Amino acid sequence: MGGRIERARHWRPDGIAVDMLRARFVDHVYSRHTHEGYVIGVIERGVESFGYRGDLHHAPAGSIVLVDPGEVHDGFAGIPEGWSYRTSYPSIDVVSSVAKELGLAGTITFPEPVVHDPDTAAAFVAAHRAAETADALTTSSLVRAAYARTVQRHARPRSVDVPAAVGGPKAVAVARDLLHARVTDPPTLPDLAAAVGLSPFALARAFRAELGLPPHAYLNQWRVRQAKALLDTGEPPADVAQLVGFVDQAHLSRHFKRMYGVPPGAYRRERAARTYKIGTGRRS
Repeated sequence: MGGRIERARHWRPDGIAVDMLRARFVDHVYSRHTHEGYVIGVIERGVESFGYRGDLHHAPAGSIVLVDPGEVHDGFAGIPEGWSYRTSYPSIDVVSSVAKELGLAGTITFPEPVVHDPDTAAAFVAAHRAAETADALTTSSLVRAAYARTVQRHARPRSVDVPAAVGGPKAVAVARDLLHARVTDPPTLPDLAAAVGLSPFALARAFRAELGLPPHAYLNQWRVRQAKALLDTGEPPADVAQLVGFVDQAHLSRHFKRMYGVPPGAYRRERAARTYKIGTGRRS
């Protein structure tokens, strides 16, 4: 697979509002995190392993990886040679609109995180390649067709969520909003717990039950998401790091790559190139 050289490209193609990632990783490790939307991708070479819903899963070459919104997961090489893959991050709205066209109402779920379906995998890879080189009509057509095939074969309607412990959701919502408001100067865990009327242990447990992560890990994930939004506007990574509460650009880079697979500078360059292309009519 080309030694231990790693490479990654994270971009948003013309024609469809979906982020795409093409990467080859050997030593890279994704930290535990969640996405607001889905993860749909295909392993092209090697094996990716990841923790998800309490189990360790292994996705070999040719398999499709399917992760639901809000589900905590990580990712790392399942074999010493690493893995190469093409993946995408469609929003809930994108997938729900595809599902609705197929007669599935509401938000859908993918019960199996790793599936083996050669025809669907081939359709997704073809769509993903088109997203790098083809025009907007071709890209949007092939990507939506690949999603439709994936939903039709591997999705089902989401069941009603089981209510959490009494008092937990409201306390977590207040604590979460407080962290959002104080992203550059967060309170201590005891102060955060006192603000919502729980003990530190009870808040940490409720936070993990509601959002899948303890407060400190959730805050770092929120900071990275805010950094991504700022990078989309063209802000330099060094300024972004300060604006979202990281110590410096290196600190931001570590967390950003663990979540998105590429450093913030590379991510910003892709966004800048796309903006230039759209704004001027020239190829980037």
